[in-house]
Amino acid sequence: MPDHPIENLMKTAMENIKDMIDVNTIVGDPVETPDGSVIMPVSRVSCGFAAGGADYQINGDTHKGDESLPFGGGSGGGVSVRPVGFLVVGQNNVRLLPVDGNPVAERLIDIAPNLLERLQIIMQQKQQSETTPETPPETPVI
Repeated sequence: MPDHPIENLMKTAMENIKDMIDVNTIVGDPVETPDGSVIMPVSRVSCGFAAGGADYQINGDTHKGDESLPFGGGSGGGVSVRPVGFLVVGQNNVRLLPVDGNPVAERLIDIAPNLLERLQIIMQQKQQSETTPETPPETPVI
């Protein structure tokens, strides 16, 4: 049995969608900055596909034996690429800078580990200063 025309429609549409989308569409090409950091754009990719068709009769003729009926059909697809943010790698850390959302909340989440580390250092220094006895000031000899 020869291939049905709908198979060719679907194959053509899927190949075209495949050609439009690759890994560089999701994680873009890295760009190096003068300070040595590397910035990579990150995107969300969505795609959709539909195909349909039907064999139809001409002027009410009935289908007889192995004769193939005329075919009418179509296919279509679409791709949506939406930027999510930028991945910044450099200076011993990795950060995701979002394109949309609440920048204040994102910044607080981003600096929280550094803030906690600094608070721990301050608390350790305070405990050390409380446990070491202070030497009384020397009194001048007259």
